[in-house]
Amino acid sequence: MTHYPIKHPVIFLAFGLGSGLAPKAPGTAGSALALVFLPLLACLGWWGSAIFIVVAAIFGVWLCGQAAHILGVHDHASIVWDEFVGQWLALFPIVGIAAINAETVVATLLAFALFRLFDIKKPWPISWCDQHLEGGLGIMLDDIIAGLVAGGVLWGIMVSGFWPF
Repeated sequence: MTHYPIKHPVIFLAFGLGSGLAPKAPGTAGSALALVFLPLLACLGWWGSAIFIVVAAIFGVWLCGQAAHILGVHDHASIVWDEFVGQWLALFPIVGIAAINAETVVATLLAFALFRLFDIKKPWPISWCDQHLEGGLGIMLDDIIAGLVAGGVLWGIMVSGFWPF
């Protein structure tokens, strides 16, 4: 078993508060833990959530770059801060839904599934970023784009008339 310096604050945060240490599918584990922050995003509202996510993304470029340097691996599978930010972007269309009800649950699960789909399949331009960018920006940008696409698809479904609520 490999041991990581999880007590180092950079590693602890980059590993998604430890969720990146999941033995199977650490990215999915990180995305799942990111869902816990939905009530915070809802309390912050649209503008507060937007600012929070932008700050988390900018911080993530530095954080993921530092973690990669400490670990000596460009995009170690346990670095999941990028999944946190991508998942928060996918959740953005529902931060204005204040109630915990069937609509919120379905939208949250759909945001999760869409983000994981785009993050794993990596259609263009997500794949281009993943393959061509280095450092913290390279680690973060593919997940940022996957989150934006997932959030856009979710928003489109919600306003299209196909949304069952």
